[in-house]
Amino acid sequence: MTTLVSASPSDQDAIGMPLVSIIAPCYNAEKYLDLAIASIYAQSYRNFEVIIVDDGSTDRSIEMLEALQKVHGFQLYRQANQGVSAALNHGLQHARGKYVSTPDLDDIMLPNSVAVRVAYLEEHPDAGLVGANSRYIDPEGKVLKDEPRKHPSRYDFADILANARVCGAPAALYRMEALKAANFYDPSIKVQDFQITLRIAHLGWFIDVIPVLITLYRRHPNNLSKRYLPVLEADMAAIAPYMDHFAYPLARREIIHKALKYAVLQDKAHALKLIRSLPVAQWNRVTVQRLRRLFFKW
Repeated sequence: MTTLVSASPSDQDAIGMPLVSIIAPCYNAEKYLDLAIASIYAQSYRNFEVIIVDDGSTDRSIEMLEALQKVHGFQLYRQANQGVSAALNHGLQHARGKYVSTPDLDDIMLPNSVAVRVAYLEEHPDAGLVGANSRYIDPEGKVLKDEPRKHPSRYDFADILANARVCGAPAALYRMEALKAANFYDPSIKVQDFQITLRIAHLGWFIDVIPVLITLYRRHPNNLSKRYLPVLEADMAAIAPYMDHFAYPLARREIIHKALKYAVLQDKAHALKLIRSLPVAQWNRVTVQRLRRLFFKW
């Protein structure tokens, strides 16, 4: 098991470095809190503030956070359960940074996580956010796989929308200026990643992704991505403002394909309904694969 040593930012080390606000929403993360927060304070980058918002946890998370706050001195806020988007907006009310990182508290930030992304955004002022590579681990920390990205990528709004590209929150560093211009998160859309990627890109910022490993992303049964229906609903709500854009039909198809990955196993009747909602003229290889999997697993 990996162990991480906690450290506190040094004023001397932080001279000349832009402030980074690390805003972490928490909901029932008691199993992973110690290691996740230790990884935040093990960053090689020295000028950051940490803001944690508990989103109505029902386990021992708040008790553990209050104890950890005495060790590390982070800001801690509580709210009734409203979802990740609302929790992040709560934290952003108190953030002072030029850049914002939003790790999940069941993941692990590698020591270079903040430093490499700050350096990139400092050199690329036209990027509203930068993402990077993740290593997937299981609940016990065993490595499952690495993201295969080997080259940097740059996307504009049309590409983000057409391909329903998401820069995952644990791997993204946001420019505060871009977040403010996007009016932060829509709290009615419970899933945060896709909506804010779209909102920032729609304002004309580029979305960049670099091939640097910066986080360990923990896969477990409670990952929201495996509960396809709330993600599907959030993704559809995220693209709704852009219905008049030429890429909207492509975005809708990609979102349905993503939902079908799990729907064909979890709710076959709904999966068939989703497939039928796609005009045959929009079908592609992925549509056919999902259809075959649906009937093969019936």
